Amino acid sequence: MSSTPAHRAGQGRVGAVRRARAGHEIVEVGNGLISLVISPALGGRLLSAVRDGREFLHRNPDLLDEALNARDPRAVGPHDGPMSAWHNWGGDKTWPAPQGWSGPEEWAGPPDPVLDSGAYACEVDVADDGSRADITLTSGDDPRTGLRLTRRITLASGRCDFALRLSADNVSPRTVRWALWNVTQLPGHPAERPGDGVWLGTSGAGAPVTDLVAGTGRPRVEQHGDVLHVPAQDVVGKVGFPDAAGWIAHVGPAGTWTYRFPIDPDAPYPDDGSRAEVWMEHPLDAPLEHLGGLRPRHRVVECEALGPYRELAPGDTTTLDGTVSLGPRLGAVTSVGAHAWWSEPLTCAGGKVTGVCVPSGGGSAAVLLRDTAGRVLRRLPVGECGAGAPLVLDTRLRADPGAVRVEVCCGRDVLGTVAVLPG
Repeated sequence: MSSTPAHRAGQGRVGAVRRARAGHEIVEVGNGLISLVISPALGGRLLSAVRDGREFLHRNPDLLDEALNARDPRAVGPHDGPMSAWHNWGGDKTWPAPQGWSGPEEWAGPPDPVLDSGAYACEVDVADDGSRADITLTSGDDPRTGLRLTRRITLASGRCDFALRLSADNVSPRTVRWALWNVTQLPGHPAERPGDGVWLGTSGAGAPVTDLVAGTGRPRVEQHGDVLHVPAQDVVGKVGFPDAAGWIAHVGPAGTWTYRFPIDPDAPYPDDGSRAEVWMEHPLDAPLEHLGGLRPRHRVVECEALGPYRELAPGDTTTLDGTVSLGPRLGAVTSVGAHAWWSEPLTCAGGKVTGVCVPSGGGSAAVLLRDTAGRVLRRLPVGECGAGAPLVLDTRLRADPGAVRVEVCCGRDVLGTVAVLPG
């Protein structure tokens, strides 16, 4: 594998290129649909995620200019101290959980001189045929937690999503217990439109929300069946979601950002069992002394996904896989699957439903009616399916005798299950 220029991604190929910026180096990766920018020196952060010219991630304009130069190159590098000393560059990064300052079993950051602000080693591998690129970022060995973190970002051709594999290796001589914790900062917005904010799927099996941090208050959470909505609001605080079903989405000015991740229903999770969390902040006139002097200066929404607690003997590893997609703004997000996400519930009596196909598909989407053996009884074409393009279908169907399952498909990809009918 080799590195190829990013401009070649315009023909559907994936390209990657390294560029120098003031204070640090960046890696640009693109496939003609989305483009990503990574900074290994800034804690292995993903600093930019763009689709159709729109930036999805929050970056701190006080620390970085539009070209991603550090405004003060001396700020780049390891630093520690209270929360007020944190150089919050923004973007997407990985930390260990739980966070806290009461003992060695909690991660006392940010700031943190190794895992958050330390430089990560970076390997860039691009397939010779331009079908994919892997960017692997590896932290230094952290003596406080005993961990070495790895972030592998994979972008494939013809997709409006990318894979994010997180790993934590115990490089210490002692047994440790940690969970992986991925934190994505997205821009908040004071003028909420219908459907803006954070959407989260739940399984309906337990308590949906737990209070975690009250800066100026608790973010308001609305429940719509098995889907939770955290609307745009001016508050500094955090809530956790012990019943999260494995997806979280943010709808804002750039469009719809979704993150799909696995859960382990039988394992313990940090922060009162939280599988996902949302932190919100907005500009304040004075610091919050009870939060280490933190003084927010921008509107930020953090969408956070957690892995379960894992006890790691020396040399052991824990991983957490995730998939992030970038798409248009359709309002509410009601479900996120492996190949599509939807803005209304998929039901046979629901009328017109709009969703977005994640892969290019290369053909037309169809509604399939299957029998108990999985055989297709009827196929109803519903339109072309392009990566990141809205797909509108009419799900008011007359079920054939013997049909037990109704699916929306594009090629071999199942975009969603419309209904499971009585057998």
